[in-house]
Amino acid sequence: MLALDEIQKIPRWSEAVKGLWDADRYERRRLHVILSGSSPLLMQRDLTESLAGRFETISLKHWSFAEMSQAFGLALSEYVYFGGYPGAWDYIDDHVRWHDYIFRALVEPNIERDILAMQRVDKPALLKQLFEVGATSSGQILSYTKMLGQLQDAGNTTTLARYLDLLERVGLLAGLGNYTGGIYRRRASSPKLNVLNTGLMSAFSGYTFEEAQADRTFWGRLVESAVGAHLWNTATAPSRLWYWRQNGSEVDFVLQRGPRLAAFEVKSHKGRADRRGLAEFRDRFRPVQTVVVGGDGMALEEFLSVPADDWFKT
Repeated sequence: MLALDEIQKIPRWSEAVKGLWDADRYERRRLHVILSGSSPLLMQRDLTESLAGRFETISLKHWSFAEMSQAFGLALSEYVYFGGYPGAWDYIDDHVRWHDYIFRALVEPNIERDILAMQRVDKPALLKQLFEVGATSSGQILSYTKMLGQLQDAGNTTTLARYLDLLERVGLLAGLGNYTGGIYRRRASSPKLNVLNTGLMSAFSGYTFEEAQADRTFWGRLVESAVGAHLWNTATAPSRLWYWRQNGSEVDFVLQRGPRLAAFEVKSHKGRADRRGLAEFRDRFRPVQTVVVGGDGMALEEFLSVPADDWFKT
């Protein structure tokens, strides 16, 4: 076995790997090669251009609560606020340094190196503004028209949808579509914005850890975003994550794998959860699981310890 890390830093790496791979096959050498890198768009482009049919993609997403808890002893509330960034752990007792690390070491390189350097983006300022709006509005359903009203740079809904796709592909922000039970129509619906690591939402809020916990509304959206991020990061392809809203009824998250569905409603505070949305969704679409997270349902800590794929096990 041969493992090469940060392979994307080597010029024309995919052509060199292709030549070596083909030579090994010709000589009947059974060598297992692992190539890893921190620039997903660059890695994907070079793989598909030079190594088509010769690779299997394994995505390593954000650290889960179980991983952060085991590695650093992170408490549940700390994970909800600081998210799954292991490199940021050293700074959580210093809000200014933690905030600076999130922006300068994580957000800026992801956008500048992984998106702007790899994709044609005619309006870089618009993409950056969209990410800021998405991070501060995580857990909310916003129409593209409403998002355009909050952005200073001119754009259109098609541009916003494409930029949201790019932010999703580098693990920053997802725009979940409204589940219709029919054809894939995410861009036709108002997306539900969800950061893929809650540390991003906390950093853009300006709240300290204590201030975030004191604001019940914000903390509720943070908990809901943590649930959405967990489902997104622990689900394996070909799963899709949606929300559902129709005629006043709503379900926070719908996880789909082929014809099977699992529906999730999140309640961040104590008390009995309103299950009417889940009940209507169950009657219409017959999901294999309907789950209330928090409140009088499944404890958040327990939920964050269950990989998304487990909800489809029978």
